[in-house]
Amino acid sequence: MIDQHLQQMLLTNKQKFMIPASLVATVNVTNSLDHAFLVLTKDRYAKIVVVDNDNRYRGLISLAMITDLLLDTHRIAINRLQKLVVGDVMQTDAPTITDPFDVEENLHLLIDQSFLTVVDGTQHFQGIVTRRELLKAVNYTVHNFNHFYRVQNK
Repeated sequence: MIDQHLQQMLLTNKQKFMIPASLVATVNVTNSLDHAFLVLTKDRYAKIVVVDNDNRYRGLISLAMITDLLLDTHRIAINRLQKLVVGDVMQTDAPTITDPFDVEENLHLLIDQSFLTVVDGTQHFQGIVTRRELLKAVNYTVHNFNHFYRVQNK
């Protein structure tokens, strides 16, 4: 459990924790893999959110997932990009969150993820919480804690 004073400081700039869905690159579950490949490559993302036509979260897709599919034993099978859709190769078991301000849970989950997908109760995509933004809060807290609190040994 995070100390309440630390929690309070970590949440000082909580409005910056979540990047809203309207600002996040996504692909549709029915998009071709070549479209996803272009989005990932052009925008230089390693992984992006996959949604359906109702903007419900369906999973994540990465450049590594696509390139793994293209590699044959002796060649690169580029023709697979046009034959398959995002839903054929996306990751569906990535963790999602509903509370972008639950610092303790999000810190724990961000150890293994570069971002967390935020959804509502009906799985509608709300945005993402990035490791970068949460680390900014941690950085602020560890560098400014002594300006607000005096620490004493027990």
